[in-house]
Amino acid sequence: MSAFEPAHVDYVVPPPSEAADALEYVLGVVSDPANALLLAGGTLAALLALAGATYARGRVPDLAVLADTLDGYRDLVPWMLRLSVGLPTLGAGFAGYYLSPAVPTGSVSEALTAAYPDVLAPLVAPPVVRLLLIGVGFALLTGFLTRATAAVGALLWLTVVPVAPDLLLAMEYPVLFGALVLTGGGRPSADEMFARVAQAEGTYYRRIDPLGEWPRRVRTALIPARRYLPTLLRVGLGGAFVFLGVTQKLLDPARAALVVEKYGLTGVVPVEPGMWVVGAGLTEAGLGLLLLAGLFTRGGAALAFVVLTTTLFGLPDDPVLAHVSVFGLASAVFTLGAGPLSLDRLLADRLASRGDAGRAEGDPAATGD
Repeated sequence: MSAFEPAHVDYVVPPPSEAADALEYVLGVVSDPANALLLAGGTLAALLALAGATYARGRVPDLAVLADTLDGYRDLVPWMLRLSVGLPTLGAGFAGYYLSPAVPTGSVSEALTAAYPDVLAPLVAPPVVRLLLIGVGFALLTGFLTRATAAVGALLWLTVVPVAPDLLLAMEYPVLFGALVLTGGGRPSADEMFARVAQAEGTYYRRIDPLGEWPRRVRTALIPARRYLPTLLRVGLGGAFVFLGVTQKLLDPARAALVVEKYGLTGVVPVEPGMWVVGAGLTEAGLGLLLLAGLFTRGGAALAFVVLTTTLFGLPDDPVLAHVSVFGLASAVFTLGAGPLSLDRLLADRLASRGDAGRAEGDPAATGD
């Protein structure tokens, strides 16, 4: 069901005239025998899918080939991240909202001025805020001073979220900014081009290079943390899905039901609107929990990719640009996999140790003979 339900209901419908009690609404839906049967069937199907995926792990060679292929794309991840955060940041600046369409730049300026009147008032006029976003977005798209620009972007989000809580709808941004601090611009990027010119013998730029050894020193200092890049991205994507499934669906069912009514979603899948809301919320939250745990991570990222793709192209007035960041985040998680601190890594290590033991004992299945 979630494939037809927009992740950010705030972007496509106004607040309902009368709010519903979330717990009462959900209990009313699940207490209906037909709905309870549908939920039980959906849960059983999900468990069977997980069991099938568990059985296929280490037994289906196609999955190993797919994983090896995706590992070959790792050097493209910085470029992927820059596009996925640079485009929507640049677009937000031109469109007049602060990363999330639910947060106009004018309201951000007012909130910051009220919170810090003596410090920020001259610096947070709406045109200045929009220019900041445009500058950050453009620099990330070109890959210019990527780490420093990403740090500024993270600071812009962290500074504003206390006075504009709706910015949590764009909670993937600090994750993407943090990831770019770890990876740098990658290639192709302006950073790489300038670095190559600065390193070449006899170039004029080498003589005046203002950065000198700093890029190399920062890159070297961040090497130990870079192994956690897949973990950061996975947790960010999983947290976003849990947050949106719970807050946008299960805790705000009346507004989510307006989305179902607006787009006639009961004509797509013939269930009552309440079942759409609860089913979508539970699906997104469940998917998010799988990603947080790092279990079947690439499969979960692929499912997230499908959900977001259907949202982007299935709903005519959903702001596409506002979803590009999550779309890119899912793509990066699909490419990199679970990373450290995940159940996938734990299971892979166990399979590897079992295979080593089999080879030591002359097990034909372990050697592939």
